[in-house]
Amino acid sequence: MRQAHIFDQRRTGLLLHITSLPSGNLGQDAYRFVDFLQSAGVSVWQMLPLGPTHGDRSPYQCLSAHAGNNRLICADRLKAEAWAEADKLNDLKKSELIAHAYRQFIDAADEDEKQAFSTFCLQHQYWLEDYVLFRELRHLNQSQAWFDWPPALRDRAPQALDKVRGERQEALNIRRFEQFIFYRQWHQLRAYANERGVNLFGDIPIFVAHDSADVWAEPDLFTLDEQGQPTRVAGVPPDYFSETGQRWGNPLYQWSRHIEHNFDWWRRRLQTQLECFDLIRIDHFRGFEACWEIPASCETAIDGQWVTAPGEQLFDTMLAHFGELPLVAEDLGIITDEVTALREKYAMPGMKILQFAFGGDASNPYLPHQQCEDSVTYTGTHDNNTTLGWYQSLEEHVKAHLHAYLGETSETMPWLLIRTALSSVSELAVVPMQDILSLDGEHRMNVPGTVEGNWGWQFEWDRVDDEIAAKLKALNDLYGRQ
Repeated sequence: MRQAHIFDQRRTGLLLHITSLPSGNLGQDAYRFVDFLQSAGVSVWQMLPLGPTHGDRSPYQCLSAHAGNNRLICADRLKAEAWAEADKLNDLKKSELIAHAYRQFIDAADEDEKQAFSTFCLQHQYWLEDYVLFRELRHLNQSQAWFDWPPALRDRAPQALDKVRGERQEALNIRRFEQFIFYRQWHQLRAYANERGVNLFGDIPIFVAHDSADVWAEPDLFTLDEQGQPTRVAGVPPDYFSETGQRWGNPLYQWSRHIEHNFDWWRRRLQTQLECFDLIRIDHFRGFEACWEIPASCETAIDGQWVTAPGEQLFDTMLAHFGELPLVAEDLGIITDEVTALREKYAMPGMKILQFAFGGDASNPYLPHQQCEDSVTYTGTHDNNTTLGWYQSLEEHVKAHLHAYLGETSETMPWLLIRTALSSVSELAVVPMQDILSLDGEHRMNVPGTVEGNWGWQFEWDRVDDEIAAKLKALNDLYGRQ
């Protein structure tokens, strides 16, 4: 089976989430970044999930697997809409801005614009209606998680939900409009990028957050008790990142129910993301072969167990529906022959992290000589330290192995590792923006297993000069990438 067109030639990507742009939104900085990628000969922009986040702002624990994060909406682009009265929208908070813009839209938009809104709501009703109701109920319940709402709302009693729908019509319409604006701005950016030869590379967490519209709307698809509390939760066993493993806390899938519904939930989820991206990474791919199941009563991930999952049935069903699965498998951690076989059957490239390659012997699977074309090589990911920060913290024997392997050179970190990634046989090489800017560990995006101080990093344009783009372009030309 052939993979997506992206893998028809050697390419380079940069990893930068939208929130890490100087403005943190879908405005001018995003377009300027596309221009930077084009000038640097880079044809892939990889980012993290786009969903609305909880208070910790982790894009891997979203309030919806479908909705866009309203924080990413660019106020200036919204004010520039033909129907908008910009002077009346100035100096408003984002929530007030959306509400005022909606009322202006209803009053002043032409029929084509209003039809576009109606069409959006109709095409996306498979997730939009549950989402806007979920967010409004969450607002009415002081942002409490859905499983702490009054039982009638928690359990989706039809009469209780109809009452809210009747009383909160405008508020629900404003929330629909917010998603309409998000997706309009998103698809405008995607069109701009694609026209300039830049492909957008997204990310799907395998699990969804317990406190999410997805779990509230279809609780029978998850491992929950009658009060909506998980009986078993997801995580990973002890590994490189943590001695006690990671207890993510997401409810697991009730796979038997997904099979009964012919994986319709997954079809809907993939449909939304495939409308947004040219390529998608599936986080924690190994969970489709077997996942680490932790009793909800356990405080760490140590006492979990591996439980098999119907990955082959799932991907057969998705392939039959979509015809192509432009997916990359995040296959890090404890990877068995069964996981590799599942990935290879569906021609999904795996991931090779150069920061994991050194300090052992020649059998390390992340070393360049162990890699294959059907892979994506990274210097590091959003979960790693920056390459410079990583290098500065290495033990001397690991540094010695690295330099012995890469040979005598005057090139310094992080560009030495960037060159190694770009020279690899992998069809796609991806470098975090922090590495392109030679930033140290103070600029790290996330530390797995921690909840404070993550996801907030942003770069500054004054760090990005023409020399960086030229240097990256020269390396891409040298190694036959674009």
